Amino acid sequence: MTESIQPAADKAWSGRFSEPVSDLVKRYTASVFFDQRMWRQDIRGSLAHARMLAQQNIISPEDLAAIEHGMATISQEIEQNKFQWNLDDEDVHLNIEKRLTTLIGDAGKRLHTGRSRNDQVATDIRLWLRDAIDGIDHLLISLQNSLLALAESHSETPLPGFTHLQVAQPVTFGHHLLAYFEMFQRDRERFADCRRRVNHLPLGAAALAGTTFPIDRDAVARALGFDALCENSLDAVSDRDFAIEFCATAALVMMHISRLSEELILWMSPRVGFIDLPDRFCTGSSIMPQKKNPDVPELARGKTGRVYGHLTALLTLMKAQPLAYNKDNQEDKEPLFDTADTLTDTLRIFADMIPGIRVKPLAMAAALRQGYATATDLADYLVKKGLPFRDAHEAVALAVRACETRQCELESLTLEELRTFSPLITEDVFAVLTVSGSLAARNHRGGTAPVQVQAAIARAHQRLNG
Repeated sequence: MTESIQPAADKAWSGRFSEPVSDLVKRYTASVFFDQRMWRQDIRGSLAHARMLAQQNIISPEDLAAIEHGMATISQEIEQNKFQWNLDDEDVHLNIEKRLTTLIGDAGKRLHTGRSRNDQVATDIRLWLRDAIDGIDHLLISLQNSLLALAESHSETPLPGFTHLQVAQPVTFGHHLLAYFEMFQRDRERFADCRRRVNHLPLGAAALAGTTFPIDRDAVARALGFDALCENSLDAVSDRDFAIEFCATAALVMMHISRLSEELILWMSPRVGFIDLPDRFCTGSSIMPQKKNPDVPELARGKTGRVYGHLTALLTLMKAQPLAYNKDNQEDKEPLFDTADTLTDTLRIFADMIPGIRVKPLAMAAALRQGYATATDLADYLVKKGLPFRDAHEAVALAVRACETRQCELESLTLEELRTFSPLITEDVFAVLTVSGSLAARNHRGGTAPVQVQAAIARAHQRLNG
């Protein structure tokens, strides 16, 4: 196929070149069809830069007025889907600048005074990512509220707690859900910490060395809501560690989502039968009419791997780049955007799905009768009677072995049978061997006693509202 050519003079950087760019290279190097989503941020950054230039008498008030009017027109065109995005202009920034120049003439060309695409696009990304983090935080809060509402409804509903996927000790379903609340709370804290480092202004670094014009970077930072400046011009345009940190934090959130998904999938299996998911989050089978598949949690597990891949891609992208800017950095956007999109969609779906979970307390109670869940309570009982813990552990292990042989539960043993394992056992032991007794005994902050679960839910609401 014969490739068309473009006169070099059509390019913003064309003066140096005597040979046109091929269509293949244009497609290979262009980013406009994925970075156009940053158009709002690009216009915000450009307007702040223009106003600073006017304040510093670098451009005239008339030029500023023309730029503001032109940008308002461009914003309207984009919002109404009338803006013509052009591959030849490579990225969102050049597309907007070229249209601006078409609308207002030389004033549009003066906008680029004292800056480069390098620092402008770095500013765009930070502005976009800051907005994305704020949106994700709201979604995490929504998911946490969904978990709290379900936990509150089941603060007294017992189910087995598992270690090694084996029945361990009784907990309440509310207590179990609160574990995920805490995970997502730490995720919110990580995003807040990440946002602080994202919120540094690179504009003013120009291509890599700053500018000879008397710019006021602090004024631009204030106008755009940045907390601080990028202190080194080389670093400002070249590093994408803030994007990597975002993806690492997103990967942690998705890991927590994947853990929750795995449990939802197991709990929904008829072999367990602890819950049922709303139909709108499930699909059937093309061949087996009885099937109801937990597709959303399954896909969330898969999409977690997708986000992990983006993190690895960005780490690999940065690992060998010399200072300062390199074209490699263009590859930062698609993984970053997809990570944010995947996480946003996942959180929105899960916040909607959690309230629709139908809990099956009878199945949970039946599971508690299968694994000697109160064995530890019996051991603790003996310790409180004066028996050393290791001896208590041995006595209860023998009792469990006897129950396995007889195919019964600990609470089914008579007092006389229990006393064969330790003469310290008396009539009061039977209150210890019940699930409700086991739960109530763990009456401390962080424990699974229903009263403590309810207190934890109240504290969680305070943390969210604070």
